[in-house]
Amino acid sequence: MASQPDASDIEQPFLSHLLELRDRLLRMVAAIAVIFLVLFSFANDIYAFIAKPLMDKLPQGTSMIATEVASPFLTPFKLTLVASIFLAIPVILHQIWSFIAPGLYRHEKRLAVPLLISSTLLFYLGMVFAYFVVFPLVFQFLTGTVPKGVAVATDISRYLDFVLTLFFAFGIAFEIPIATILLVLAGVTTADKLAQKRPYVFLGTFVVGMLLTPPDVISQTLLAVPMWLLFEAGVFFSRFVKRTPASNAKTSVAPLAGASTVPATPAGDDGFVPLSDAEMEAELDRIENEEDDYDPEDENDDEALSSDAGDLDDPVERKLRQAHEFRQDGDDDVARELLHEVLAEGDGNQRLVARNVLRQMDENAE
Repeated sequence: MASQPDASDIEQPFLSHLLELRDRLLRMVAAIAVIFLVLFSFANDIYAFIAKPLMDKLPQGTSMIATEVASPFLTPFKLTLVASIFLAIPVILHQIWSFIAPGLYRHEKRLAVPLLISSTLLFYLGMVFAYFVVFPLVFQFLTGTVPKGVAVATDISRYLDFVLTLFFAFGIAFEIPIATILLVLAGVTTADKLAQKRPYVFLGTFVVGMLLTPPDVISQTLLAVPMWLLFEAGVFFSRFVKRTPASNAKTSVAPLAGASTVPATPAGDDGFVPLSDAEMEAELDRIENEEDDYDPEDENDDEALSSDAGDLDDPVERKLRQAHEFRQDGDDDVARELLHEVLAEGDGNQRLVARNVLRQMDENAE
């Protein structure tokens, strides 16, 4: 009877992923729709709240205007819809997280959850900073520079576009610490290298502030200075993050002579069956001892290697060997990267070994 394929090789059909993605998107839309229906009856009150920073700075006896026929209805409608999306961000992120979480390992999940929560809070904090700090100063400056004889009568739709741009700009700007930490975690850069680029970042914040804010020095500075301070905060916290880039991995490890021979085990309901402790130790000993058994002066060993040249050239076997050595050296980050590459490139037995080693590393980390 033909042997059953290894459960780790069985992947969900692409159509099932599309169906799940559709369900997640529908839940996001449903959450936005529910919030919108609740807020719609307060649309005019919401717009009055958003317009308050400008109304407080307008000269006595002046007000905002609507220059288009449908503006009195469409502008509060648009604001309510955007507010519904902003308020539904936790639900949206939760659905995205639920979609990608099954493909992550335990240590990745522990890292991703706090990053998602902190990024959401920072986005909201950026919007609050824009409303309570930036808007009063900007509108005071703009209304105070009006030429004599000119009446300030701001169109409600233009004002909404203006404040939404600032809300989005400050919300994204406050994500800088998260972006900095992710760059360090991904091994793209280090905290020391980021600190060396401080003068360029300082100049770049003012350039970004110039592009995203109105053409006045106050709003540009109020965006640039927090961006720079948030960058410094990201550099500070990234110093507590240790990640070794995969490119720094040792390359002097000899290749393995032979392929993994772990027998396939019937899979459980979750599609993954861990090796027993005895099987795990035997596999790791095999990986460690295969090279030690090779004597370059022994002609018989040379003949064996020549007859099995294909296994010698197997890059996945080399990665398993390297991951084992990095584990012994205490460099678990590089070992994890190599094991993840084995999961993506190896055959059924190699992937089974990699998954068991990762499971063992997660248990030891706890």
